[in-house]
Amino acid sequence: MKMTVLVAEDDTHTRLGIVEVLKQEGFLVIQAADGNAAWDQFQCHAVDFVCLDVMMPELNGYEVCRRIRSRNATMPVIFLTAKGEEVDKVVGLEIGADDYIVKPFGVKELVARIRAVARRSIASANHEPHLADSQREFEMGDLVVIPSQLRAKRGDTSIDLSLRDIKILVLLHQRAGQVVDRRAIMNAAWDQEYLPNSRTLDQHISQLRKRIEVDSKVPRIIQTVHSVGYRFEDC
Repeated sequence: MKMTVLVAEDDTHTRLGIVEVLKQEGFLVIQAADGNAAWDQFQCHAVDFVCLDVMMPELNGYEVCRRIRSRNATMPVIFLTAKGEEVDKVVGLEIGADDYIVKPFGVKELVARIRAVARRSIASANHEPHLADSQREFEMGDLVVIPSQLRAKRGDTSIDLSLRDIKILVLLHQRAGQVVDRRAIMNAAWDQEYLPNSRTLDQHISQLRKRIEVDSKVPRIIQTVHSVGYRFEDC
């Protein structure tokens, strides 16, 4: 069965070039020229994979990805962007993108990335514990984590989380009291075929702490174990 790819890109020349290449590689392709159209197409069609330009009119790629994640937590998503700054890459991955390609990129690289992310997605569904296996809400101190809703709550305050955030919190909760090393967290949250560098992981943890900790400077949920990894103390 052919994979259906949604390509959202506001630059007509770039979009048509990507569509032509993907069709030649055997993919079925749906196009969108802006963020609103991308979201409409996603809701109207059975999509297997999404390629999102970051800087689009109407809705940007980050917002489209957030909406997709709220509807389908495991949909493979790749960001296409002209921005090469690391901070933008971190933001994209935190939102829940599976990969990130900086323009200009070669068509072979794009196809290879799509196939790699698709393989990881299939392998995760077939061989790894699925997020659905950890749908029950759980507590980490005074924080209630609700995986099925991609959010957490502290009292009456609701905190939106990405799928990657949830995977990290599930792992730390499952191994409460134990030190979870960096590679284990990377494998759980980013998959084994794509691993971020340590700086990316630390930045992700830092941003996650700002959302879930009462005081991110004195974290009680995600504690750092220097030179090793992180730990959640269930006490």
